[in-house]
Amino acid sequence: MSVVTPNQIEKRLYDLSKEIDESQAYLEQTEREYFETKAQYEISLAKTRLEYASKSSPTGKNYTVGEREDMAILINEALHFKMASTEAAVRSARANVARIRTQVDIARSIGTSVRTAMDI
Repeated sequence: MSVVTPNQIEKRLYDLSKEIDESQAYLEQTEREYFETKAQYEISLAKTRLEYASKSSPTGKNYTVGEREDMAILINEALHFKMASTEAAVRSARANVARIRTQVDIARSIGTSVRTAMDI
């Protein structure tokens, strides 16, 4: 086991501070992309549902609400997948920010222990 110095702790906290800034910027970017994609998807779904509201199915009956919903999703599947992938990126970015903050807390605790040990 090697000895940890206050300078090493300070350097680690400084490095983690930079990581938090970068991770937070990435999180903001991915959240913006997610909400833009979500808005596009919802608008596109609404347009598709309205388009099929007045159309008849191949059997001659009007489409049911469920059928219109399913067709809207299928017609907009590319946006659906894009929304799902951007949502996953947002969740991952949030988890990364939380991970870094936990590391900061650990480094602070170690720093306190190191300073206390050096005072003894």
